[in-house]
Parts: sequence; C-alpha cells; structure tokens
Amino acid sequence: MRILVIGSGGREHAIVRTLGRDHDLHASPGNPGIARLAELHPGGDIAKLAGELRPDLVVIGPEAPLVAGVADEIARNGVPCFGPSQRAAMLEGSKTFAKRVMAEAGIPTARSFTCETSAEVAEALRSFSPNYVVKDDALAAGKGVVVTTDIAVATEHAARCGTVVIEEFLDGPEVSLFAVCDGTTAVPLLPAQDFKRARDGDQGPNTGGMGAYAPLPWAPPGLTGQVMDLVIQPAVDAMRRRGTPYRGLLYAGLALTSAGIKVIEFNARFGDPETQVVLDRLASPLADLLYGAATGELGSLTPRWRDGAAVAVVIAAPGYPEAAVRGAGIRLGAARADGYVLHAGTALGAGGELVAAGGRVLNAVGTGPDVAAARAVAYEVAEAIEMDGGWYRRDIALLG
Repeated sequence: MRILVIGSGGREHAIVRTLGRDHDLHASPGNPGIARLAELHPGGDIAKLAGELRPDLVVIGPEAPLVAGVADEIARNGVPCFGPSQRAAMLEGSKTFAKRVMAEAGIPTARSFTCETSAEVAEALRSFSPNYVVKDDALAAGKGVVVTTDIAVATEHAARCGTVVIEEFLDGPEVSLFAVCDGTTAVPLLPAQDFKRARDGDQGPNTGGMGAYAPLPWAPPGLTGQVMDLVIQPAVDAMRRRGTPYRGLLYAGLALTSAGIKVIEFNARFGDPETQVVLDRLASPLADLLYGAATGELGSLTPRWRDGAAVAVVIAAPGYPEAAVRGAGIRLGAARADGYVLHAGTALGAGGELVAAGGRVLNAVGTGPDVAAARAVAYEVAEAIEMDGGWYRRDIALLG
C-alpha cells in the first residue's frame, strides 16, 4: 500500500514507524527521523502532491490542515483520506462548536460560557470560583488554555485570545482516549495519560504535552467501554445526524471527576505525545484501521495490543513554551532494544548535522513489562541525548 503521511512531528514519526516497512511510505514535509523510513516531499500543496503520488491512503497528522479543509480536497480527488472533513474537524477547530455538539448528544462536560467581549468575560468569571479555566475558542497548538486561581491572569488571557470559552474546573485525573471512526462505527484504542504543564509537579504554563504513558494501571475497570457509550459513540452519531459524518481519529480528553466522566476537549487527530506510547503498544496492523476508517469500512476490526507499557518523555528546546530557541546541535545516544528516539522539532544543519528546529524537539520512548520499567528506560534514553539547553520534566509517569 502506498501511504502519504502529512506532518513533521513526533506523532507523525510514530505513525510512520508503526506503519513499518511493509508499505511504500511517503511524508510531507517530514523530519530527519521520518526520512529514514519514508520518502520526503518537503512543502508544497498537499492536495496536489496527493494527486501526483496517487497513494492508496493519505493520513493527515496535524490539526491545522484538517480545519483548513485539506481532507475535503484530497477526497474530491478520489484518494482515501484518514482525517475528518473541514466541517467535522470543527470539533477541534472551535470549542464552542464542540460544546454545542456535546449538548445535543447529551455528552457530559463542564458548564461553560462563550465570551466575545470583556464584559461577557467578567460576568462568566464571576460565575465560577477558582480554578478559572479560560480556553481560546480557536486552534492554539495546545497552548490556548489557562487554568489559574488568579482572576487577573484569566482576564488577561481572555483579552489576548478574542473569543473564548470559560468553564468550570473539572477535578480528578485526566485520561486521553482515541477512537478510530468511519462515520458510523468507532473503535477505541488504548487509554493514555499525558502531562500538559511545562514543569515538574504540574507547574508552569500549558504546553503541547511534555510526556505520556500507556496503559493506565490505575484506570477503573470498564473505563474504555464507558467512554465509548457516554462520549465517543454519541459524538459520532450526532455528527452523522448533522450531515457531517466523522471519519478519522476522534480524541477525547477526559476528566474522571467525583461526579463521573466528563469531557475536557475533543481533538480531531491523534494526540501528541500520547500517540507515541499508544501506537508503541499496537500489535495489529495500523494501516488496516486507518484505511477502514477512511473508506467507511471499519467493520469488525479490533486492535490487538502488546503486553507491557510504554513511556514517552519530551525533550524541549531552551525557552519553550514561551519562546523556543532553535539551532542547538543534537547528538543521540546509542541504539537499544527497549528504547528509542522519535523526532519532532528537528532539522539538518548546513553541514548535515542534526539540530533543534522547534519547541518540542525529541521524544525519548522506553518500553518494559510495566510502567515503572518503561519509565526507567525512557529516562535512560533521554539522559543519553546531548543538546545544549535541552530540558525535560523529571516526573513523567511517576506513579504512586
């Protein structure tokens, strides 16, 4: 199968790595890690590239092209595309739209207000007690959310964003659950947990994600089934009723609150860095799932999972997330059987050397018979990486 993967991050490297060498793999724009596994096509018009390559499947990794309608263009050219249409991708493109769909479908979520003026923001904030949760209504690369006890900080963030959703704070541990959807059927993947805050102890600003692990040994029995019944399938059904069938990856960010499961957010693509650990555990062919979703024929496909666990630790550039400094040289450690590195914000310098080219630069992934063992390996991989000013959280997947 000829497959074109769109994107250049750790998520896309994980997707390409999982698809493996049994396929004719292409990527645009890709990164130096992906280049070892797929033919790169840097830049250019994605729909045009798909028309020229005529792949059997296009997989769109990032949210921006989905919200821009790239999946629609590819589908109009008769190429199966894993990724929702522009209208369906509004589940991520607009927090307000997602809240409307959840209300229609009876999906449990936080009470909220959409605000466009400073007066509306002030009134909404008065309706809640700390913690205040303020979300940019539009795409913000994982950094559009502020959770704070300081009403002034909440107000300032709202002013920077324009239209915002202000909602009640949800207590309890957070879980990410991905489901592959074909417009009617939804198939769950393995639940994972990520770490959004920049610093140890969940301190500092929100980021695109500083690490993740799967599976979740502490998760309540039957959690996946409950989420499918309460959240995923109702959302898929609601989108179909709206005339915008959802085909692609539906990501549910969840809080396991004292009042039950509630949705924090929907994303319209694989989450990063949860994808890195979830796909590491996948034993059955990823291409079958993605192609079945893209063609509306998931049928009775059921993923199979490897025993054990995976942990990913994100190596960030100095200054991230506020103002990442690019250009630092990178030297990777020796290869090992139970751990590896996924590229995210990397590039090749003028002399062909590996350099940092983004905020989240690398993912150190460890595997093992349980989370503790996988965590130990991930940190050994991270410690072997040399990058001036590079840093990472030290408490990813630290359980108990």
